Amino acid sequence: MAGYLLEPLEFGFMQRGLIAAVLVAIACGILGSFVVLKGLAFIGDGLAHASFGGVALAFVLGANVYLGAFIFAMGTALGIGAISRRGRIRFDTAIGVLFSGTFAFGILVISRVEAYTVDLFGYLFGDVLSITAGDLWTIGILGALVLLVVFAFYRQLLFVAFDPTVAAASGLPAGALNYLLLGLLGVTIVTSIQAVGIVMVVALLVTPAATAYLITRRFHHMILASCAIGSLSAVLGIYLSYYAAAASGASIILVATAIFLVTLAVTGRVRKAASIPGPSH
Repeated sequence: MAGYLLEPLEFGFMQRGLIAAVLVAIACGILGSFVVLKGLAFIGDGLAHASFGGVALAFVLGANVYLGAFIFAMGTALGIGAISRRGRIRFDTAIGVLFSGTFAFGILVISRVEAYTVDLFGYLFGDVLSITAGDLWTIGILGALVLLVVFAFYRQLLFVAFDPTVAAASGLPAGALNYLLLGLLGVTIVTSIQAVGIVMVVALLVTPAATAYLITRRFHHMILASCAIGSLSAVLGIYLSYYAAAASGASIILVATAIFLVTLAVTGRVRKAASIPGPSH
């Protein structure tokens, strides 16, 4: 048994992949809890797909792909807010319009430069085992930034997440805090791109947090449980990808989904048993 656990750790790419996946899982666990609480899964998906336009453009121009992804993700987030505020367009409609347009732009870019297609598809579907030491530093710095900002504004963000109307009436800048949350979401998505890919990053944001939601009652417990479940999914997923010769990003998400389904079944049975009256004496 020890051999199965230690053998993959003999390789540097596995060590970097495991560290990166756990760091990404922790960042996603923190922001994912807010995403689940506020029902922001669709905007998370939208920002993830929108970032691909920035990845493609930066890659072709020889610029930093993380910077390109962040600029496009943040631009889309600000655009969604502006369109939904100033016009009669619904929030979800604005998301659909902007993310599909920016994602289509990324597809257009890679379709014109065939030599880059294979490399760019790695950002779509993820390849945590190809992470370099430089990527690891970037992921660590961005993850630490997310953690520090959430810690500094935790009470305000939590208040806005639970009841934005009351928060605004209490004098909190609800609009600014919502944009801060969107910005943190954009940073987290950019951090996660290399690990699980643009297509599946929303699953790593939502699935561990949704699992934690089933088993916890307090929000800070939900964050801790989400980070733990995401980290466990990341480690088991990478080991699965190593021994099954499968895609690492997909393996991580499948493990997280399996944990969610098992938790859902167990908690459903517990609630059902608790609702059945016991025998009378």
